[in-house]
Amino acid sequence: MNLTSTREGIGIAIDALRSNKVRAFLTTLGIVIGVATVMTMAAAITGFQRMVMEGLDAMGPNNFVATRFDQTQLAFVNNGSGKPPWEGKPALTFADAAMIEALPSVRSVTTSIDLGAEVRVGPRAVSGAQVMGRTADWVEYTKGDFLQGNNFLPMDDQRTAHTAVLAPDLAEQLFPGSSAVGRLIRIDGREFRVAGVYKIKDNIFASAQANWVVVPTTTAIRDLDADAEWMDFLVVPEAGYSQERAMDDVTAALRGSRGLRPGVENNFALVKQESFKATFDRVTLAIRMVLLVLSSIGLLVGGVGVVGIMMISVTERTREIGVRKALGATRREILWQFLVESVTVTVIGSAIGLGLAAALAAGISAATPVRATIPLWAVFVSIAAAGGAGILFGLYPAGKAARLDPVEALRHE
Repeated sequence: MNLTSTREGIGIAIDALRSNKVRAFLTTLGIVIGVATVMTMAAAITGFQRMVMEGLDAMGPNNFVATRFDQTQLAFVNNGSGKPPWEGKPALTFADAAMIEALPSVRSVTTSIDLGAEVRVGPRAVSGAQVMGRTADWVEYTKGDFLQGNNFLPMDDQRTAHTAVLAPDLAEQLFPGSSAVGRLIRIDGREFRVAGVYKIKDNIFASAQANWVVVPTTTAIRDLDADAEWMDFLVVPEAGYSQERAMDDVTAALRGSRGLRPGVENNFALVKQESFKATFDRVTLAIRMVLLVLSSIGLLVGGVGVVGIMMISVTERTREIGVRKALGATRREILWQFLVESVTVTVIGSAIGLGLAAALAAGISAATPVRATIPLWAVFVSIAAAGGAGILFGLYPAGKAARLDPVEALRHE
């Protein structure tokens, strides 16, 4: 079909939308809502994925975690046995940590165990603070800077000292406008002295919990009732060694200490930073499938409206169609004109939906840490899907117009 007939079809469609604003609004509403919803969620997911990647980079892409079982698989794998995934897998111990840290390919091993607790200074109290039991080399794994004071010492872990490092937000709540170093706090009623205030390098994982406090691991277990059964190791490979080499060495050391024979499955797990991203990707895949369903519903609702408005258009222009056929217009030309009109309606609805989604994404970026942006590929997919819906739902009205008998059409009033 030539460019003239295409322009003519687009012009007629736009004129029809202008002259029947209420009908046009109802026709495109489903497409607008569907596209706006899907594109806004896609923008949020894209921004969140970017934050996850930046967070993994901030935590050190070569670092990994040694744990009792692979927690990234907990929600997605069911072997049907009904047994918990940690059954038959012994807990990691301080002796395991010392053995791993002695490996040439390992720079540091931080024992890690978390719990929730109330942190109090006189009448000021913060409930649900995250208490992180760590050995003194935890700053090797968790990059950042001390805003006040210093870290506690390795000997503090050895003697189960009551010393602590606070997050900036928690320090400000407990000691507003003053230094926290050397001051006393109470964690679940136990007295601790503040050694420093530490700001973790900005990333999504750090911002997830603003109120946290680090204490020696041994102190967390002995005096704060942290369960040593759930202790993990945060492992930093030595410079010059790859992550794979360090993980192979740690695997060999743990298998050897546990007497696992060749062919026997590991009764521990080593989790790369990428595994957390893979877990996130599995979650977002499910969300994307939901988005696909929502967009299909939106296009279906919009498509029904398109069929309605195009059928009305065919009825209103029956005499015009008869005149065009009498002057030599072919069925193919009539069909093409109405298909162009149908596609124009759906693409306009998609464009409005994209504009609304862009405004909503900007609002999300302004109100939250998520930098929501609509990916370029999503824009093209949205417009292409809208165009496809226009063709699909415009076929019946266009076909009806093309099949009109010119004599009968000319008699139409």
